[in-house]
Amino acid sequence: MIAIFKKFFEFADKQKKVFYQCIVLSIVFAFFEALKIPAISIALDAFLNGKLEMNVVWKCLVIMLLSIIGGCIVKFGMTMRQTSAGFNMIRDKRISIGDHLKFIPMGYFNSNGLGHITSVTTTTLENMQESATTVIRSVIAGYISTALIAVFITIYDWRMGLIIIVGIILFLIVNQQMQKKTEKLAPIKAKEDSALAAAVLEYVQGIGIVKSYNLDKQTNQKLNGAIDNNKSINFNLEKTYVPYTGLQSLILKGIGVVMVAVSIYLYLAGGMDRLTCILMIISSFIIYGQLEAAGSYSSLLRILDVSMDMVNEIFDTPTIDTDGKAIAPDTMDIEFEGVDFSYGDRDILKGVDFKVQEKSTTAIVGPSGSGKSTIVNLIARFWDVNKGKILIGGHDVREYTLESLLKNISIVFQDVYLFNDTITNNIKFGRPDASIQEVKEAAKKACCDEFIEALTGGYDTIIGEGGASLSGGEKQRISIARAILKNAPIILLDEATASVDPENEKQLTEAIDALTREKTIVMIAHRLKTVKNAQQILVIDNGKVVQRGNHNELSAEPGIYADFIKMREASIGWKLEGGTMYE
Repeated sequence: MIAIFKKFFEFADKQKKVFYQCIVLSIVFAFFEALKIPAISIALDAFLNGKLEMNVVWKCLVIMLLSIIGGCIVKFGMTMRQTSAGFNMIRDKRISIGDHLKFIPMGYFNSNGLGHITSVTTTTLENMQESATTVIRSVIAGYISTALIAVFITIYDWRMGLIIIVGIILFLIVNQQMQKKTEKLAPIKAKEDSALAAAVLEYVQGIGIVKSYNLDKQTNQKLNGAIDNNKSINFNLEKTYVPYTGLQSLILKGIGVVMVAVSIYLYLAGGMDRLTCILMIISSFIIYGQLEAAGSYSSLLRILDVSMDMVNEIFDTPTIDTDGKAIAPDTMDIEFEGVDFSYGDRDILKGVDFKVQEKSTTAIVGPSGSGKSTIVNLIARFWDVNKGKILIGGHDVREYTLESLLKNISIVFQDVYLFNDTITNNIKFGRPDASIQEVKEAAKKACCDEFIEALTGGYDTIIGEGGASLSGGEKQRISIARAILKNAPIILLDEATASVDPENEKQLTEAIDALTREKTIVMIAHRLKTVKNAQQILVIDNGKVVQRGNHNELSAEPGIYADFIKMREASIGWKLEGGTMYE
């Protein structure tokens, strides 16, 4: 339990000081609560000895008012601090996770699904925001308050103090057993929460496929299974808690009964005076109130422990080195020197060497899975090489800060992602400080101004998550507008026109021409007319550069590129006539 408290205060980071203040206030609050006992003692003493006068009444009233008002003020301050610190702690964690994810190698996202990351940043942190601070404060305050009241009781009668201590020890034994049981189930709950988030996301993101292939029943079975599993683990947790919390309550109530019985016995046997006897009987009803509440909340400590582990796991994921220098290179040459790269145990690139001259175009072609996209991703330093180095302007990309490196690079992916925001803000993502006039100029160069203006909201149109309200070609052109606005000297094109229909291709080609003018270009392309104008063509196969040269040179030599040309020319020669296919 102490280890969990320690971990929590480390987790709280900037809010740690506020939570320490809450603990101090808990002690003060416990002191005010304990003041009720001397107030009751003074009143009983005066009443039993026939000395109940107004000065005694006022004295008791002042002590009770001090206890009540002081307790209310302290509790208010403690609650406000706790609530504020809790919200600020979770806010800071979410922002930190977002910042940290930007520097994590892309391979992390291959092994950790969107459901897991979503679950941690939403469900896990939301639960912590709702309960973590209350759990920690209530458990600590419960123990402190009970210990302080126990001290007051012991001052009056050491025998009652001993009984109270026995009750606390029995309570702790049961609580420890509950913690052990919860420790086994808490990781399962965390896993099922992630699985549920993943199942819901998969169902929603694939709803079009579900409908078109009438997979409703099969998909629902998976989602319903995740929901049922989540329900089961939560129910099992409750089944585990209830007997132990019930036993804790029974022990504390039972010790209260023992206090009453022993007090009466001692009084009747002459071993305790009447005042102390009555005071002990009254105290037996209030001594364990805070501790019982702490026992109920402590059942959530293991859940809190696992939740912190899940969040810390993200922060513990090694980042790409961010200790580089803010370099402004003199040229935009790109050079690969003996580059090896692998995803885990799977080798992707082996001994890759090539150079891209500044303001030239290099096209990369090759079979699927040969390593083309990996080359582009390594230039942008989405991963780090296992061996060799990649130079931009004569500097190893690992020498740059990521900010100074990526400032020089714009990337247009085949699969475009647009944010659930206005078209203006999606284009300004390339340069947030750009004016609306600059946004429109970029859109015109990317051949998307016309269709944007035709929309009901124009540039202020909210385009939906992932750009759901736009066609593939429209999304691609907006992404190109974004890259044009950024105006980086290096452009990486990852099959930007691979899946675009002929109608959009002309406009996309014009947009790409506007984007790439006077820039250093590295492009992955499958279309012959995109490749043939490149100054350098690299043919990649099984992670190696097997051919290099321009279109005329490579067309004249046998190999993958010549086969690529023949295949493309053959496919262009096919057409439909009268419902029959001819070449």
